[in-house]
Amino acid sequence: MTQLLLVELNEINFELVEKYAAAGDLPTFARFLGQHGYTETTSEADYEHLEPWIQWVTAHTGLSFADHGVFRLGDIVKTDHPQIWERLEAKGLRVGAVSPMNAKYRLENPAFFVPDPWTPTGIAAPASVKRLYAAISQAVNDNAEAKITPGSALAIALASAKSLSLDNADQYVGFVLKSVRQPWFRAMYLDLLLADVFAKSVATTRPDFASLFLNAGAHIQHHYMFSSRFYDGPFRNPEWYVAADGDPIADIYKLYDRLLGRLLARFPTARIMLATGLHQDPHPELQYYWRLKDHAAFLDRIGVGFTSIEPRMSRDFVVHCANADDAAKSAEQLARAVADDGQPLFSIDNRGDSLFVEFVYPSDISATDGFRVGNTAFDGLRDAVAFVAIKNGQHNGIGYFSDSAMRLGPGDRFALKDLPDRIEAALAPPQGMMTKNR
Repeated sequence: MTQLLLVELNEINFELVEKYAAAGDLPTFARFLGQHGYTETTSEADYEHLEPWIQWVTAHTGLSFADHGVFRLGDIVKTDHPQIWERLEAKGLRVGAVSPMNAKYRLENPAFFVPDPWTPTGIAAPASVKRLYAAISQAVNDNAEAKITPGSALAIALASAKSLSLDNADQYVGFVLKSVRQPWFRAMYLDLLLADVFAKSVATTRPDFASLFLNAGAHIQHHYMFSSRFYDGPFRNPEWYVAADGDPIADIYKLYDRLLGRLLARFPTARIMLATGLHQDPHPELQYYWRLKDHAAFLDRIGVGFTSIEPRMSRDFVVHCANADDAAKSAEQLARAVADDGQPLFSIDNRGDSLFVEFVYPSDISATDGFRVGNTAFDGLRDAVAFVAIKNGQHNGIGYFSDSAMRLGPGDRFALKDLPDRIEAALAPPQGMMTKNR
């Protein structure tokens, strides 16, 4: 049976990839897409449902949002929807995954399973990878301020030393040095490390199917698409944000080109599928992203009750309360918080005894800006938040798919929810042949 590796390049725009490839920057993508082509995948019609943590649940379960109902990152743990890994394991195949977005660990005997940094679920991996996962989770959830604890930095360094490919050693060093002034290289470092963990895990355990999720491209497109040399819109990122000659999109696409080339070289007999889930278009306006520096201190300051707070991706956090009554009071207080210009600071989703909260204020914040909660005025809003990004990219429900076992074109478009069936069909044993767990 041919081994199948699924590389999930979250939200990457293949049409933009083709422009860089045509310019000579991406030789592996030029060959791969030139030989195998690609097609589009379709997803939800409502823009509010075009979130990667919704669409990757669809891609893993074969269920549309109306059927799986998972709206928030991490909420997959509250469901029991069969995912592609369990479906294949039930057929006797050995499976693995590294950082699948919003996926739940439900396997009995995986080759390996390392969850994404935002989803509280199980992990099946060597001790060094478990330490790496804990360190990455801390680093990713504090990334608004590049705040990495000494313990996490050491854990990442040790895991890097144990997991990295020596062929990539120069890139690790280069990314660390560049990240001082070019923060997108931090995200690239983590994707490089995850790719090395994946390649080593596949080589060691030899699964029939394994998936690798890479998110740096989505992150960088959201924050820096206006700096692409192929962006021809009206906006430009300020030079304090990205140097005039910088092109973070080219940087991440070149990394993915190299990683794809190494997978093809290391696993020459494997069938490789590429999927993006969604893609991004340039954002039509300027919008700032902010993140609270100290969630608990800020909520204490404005009189919001909670039992615990769980930071999530970028601007999001979950407020846990003692009961539904307390949650309703906390939601009401958060909803009253507005900036000096009257725009709300938060959006709140009341889930009963917890609140899913986003810091949604979209404008620049100066050192003199304050805010108010009802009739109470507060100063120092800028001191309470960390700058995350200027939004450059927005979601588009069309994704892209390519497969090393076939030639695909525009006429082969399919719904993203059909991806698990495609994977299962590709791995179906010959009729009459049974497989078993190894």
